[in-house]
Amino acid sequence: MIPLMAWYGDDFTGSAAVLEVLAFAGVSGVLFLKPPTDQQRDRFSAARAVGLAGAARAQTPEWMEANLPVAFEWLHQSGAEIALYKVCSTLDSAPQVGSIGRAIDIGQRVFDNAWVPCLVAAPQMRRYQCFGHLFAGAPTKVYRLDRHPVMARHPVTPMQESDVALHLSRQTGRQFGLVDLAALVDDEGAASCLANAVQSGAEIISLDAQSEADMSRCGKLIWDNRQAPQFAVGSQGVAYALVAHWAATGIIPTAPALPRLAPVQNILAVSGSVSAVTAAQIAHATSHGFVGIALDAAEIAVDGPASRRALDAARGAAVKAFQSGQSPLIYTARGPDDPAVERYRRSVAAAGLTLHETNRRIGHVLGRLLQDLIAQTGASRVVISGGDSSSHAAQELNIFALEALAPVSPGAAMFRAASDDPATDGLEIALKGGQMGRTSCFCDLCDGVRDHTNP
Repeated sequence: MIPLMAWYGDDFTGSAAVLEVLAFAGVSGVLFLKPPTDQQRDRFSAARAVGLAGAARAQTPEWMEANLPVAFEWLHQSGAEIALYKVCSTLDSAPQVGSIGRAIDIGQRVFDNAWVPCLVAAPQMRRYQCFGHLFAGAPTKVYRLDRHPVMARHPVTPMQESDVALHLSRQTGRQFGLVDLAALVDDEGAASCLANAVQSGAEIISLDAQSEADMSRCGKLIWDNRQAPQFAVGSQGVAYALVAHWAATGIIPTAPALPRLAPVQNILAVSGSVSAVTAAQIAHATSHGFVGIALDAAEIAVDGPASRRALDAARGAAVKAFQSGQSPLIYTARGPDDPAVERYRRSVAAAGLTLHETNRRIGHVLGRLLQDLIAQTGASRVVISGGDSSSHAAQELNIFALEALAPVSPGAAMFRAASDDPATDGLEIALKGGQMGRTSCFCDLCDGVRDHTNP
C-alpha cells in the first residue's frame, strides 16, 4: 500500500507526536526507530503512514550532511504522497545545531520540489503563526516565541527571533514566501498567494494558522499543490492540517472513537528535561505518590567512579520503590533554575567537553538505566521525558518500531513497542517532550485519563 504520508522526525518525541495525530484520526501508522529490515517493514505492511525517528535536532550540520541523505532517500522510496521533515513546534534550531535550513537544503537535493511548505503552527497544541510570527502557549498565557519564558531560555537553542522566515533564513540561503492569515480567508486567496510567491522565486513557503479552520485550509493547500512525493517541513501541525482536509474530502473515514488508556499500578519514568513545564509535572507527580529520585547530571556527564556510584544509587532506589508498589521518577533537573543545571555546566567545562557531547551521553545513560530497571522489575509501562533525552535513551531499549496505543494529552500519548527482544516487545512507552503534556501528565500515564483534549 502506498502511504499517504511518510516522515522523518528530528527528535523521537516529535516523531511520535506525528504518529499520535495520524493514528487517532484513523490513519494506520508505524514509527520506526531506525531504517527497518524487510521483515520488520512487512510486519506493518498495511500502514497508511510510516515514520522514521531521528536525532537531527541535537546534531551539527556536518552530521546532517552525513546522515540525512539516507533518511530522505528512505522517505522518497516509500512512495508516500507527502514526505515530512518533522521539527519542533517551537522551532528549536540554530545554524550550528539542529539546523532546519540545512535539512531543507539536503532534502531538496533528493526531492527537488518547486516549493516546500513550512507549517510550524498547531493550534491544537496552542502553537500559532500570525503574519509570519510564531507564538506558543505557556500554562497561563500565549507568548511570542522570542518572549516565551521557556524558549527564550532554552539551554541549547534559545529563541531570539519569532519571525519563522527570518529565523530559518539564518540557516539556509533559499528564498522564503508567506501565505498569511489575510490570504487564508478563502481557498482562492490562499491558492493565489501561494502561486504568486512561487512565481516570484520563493521556494520555502511559510504558512500562517491560528485556528483549526486555518489548518484545514493549509492542508488543502499542501495536498492540492503537491508534487508527489511532496517534501514538506513543519511540526505535527502538518499532520493535523492534512488530516482535517482528508476527513473533509473523504480521503479518510470519520475518525474512530478514541481508545482509553487503562490504568496500571505503577510505572518507570526517567527525565532528562530542564523545562519548567516538566518541572511542574515532576512536582505534581511526587506530591501524588511518585517517588522522585534525583540523578545529578554533573556526576553522570563523565564516565568514572562518581558516575557509577550515582547510577547504582538511583537504580537501587528505583527498584525498591517499584517493588513496594510505587512509581519511581528519576530526573536530572527540576527546571532551568535547579542548581543541578549550573553544576552540570561547570562539570562539563572542567572536563573540556561540549554540552552536545555530554547531553548525548546522558540520554544514552538514562536509556541503559531504564533498560536495567525493566529487566529487574518486569515493568510493562515506561515514560521517557525530554526530546533529546528520548532520542538517545530509546535507542538503548532494543525497540525498532512504535504503534499508537492511546492518547493522553496532545504531544504525550502512550505507544506499544515492537522489538525483536521479548523483554521489550509489547512494552508500553510514552516519549514526552519537555514542554508537552498537562501538569498531571506522569500521573495520567499511570492512571489513565478522562480528558485527552485539554493540553
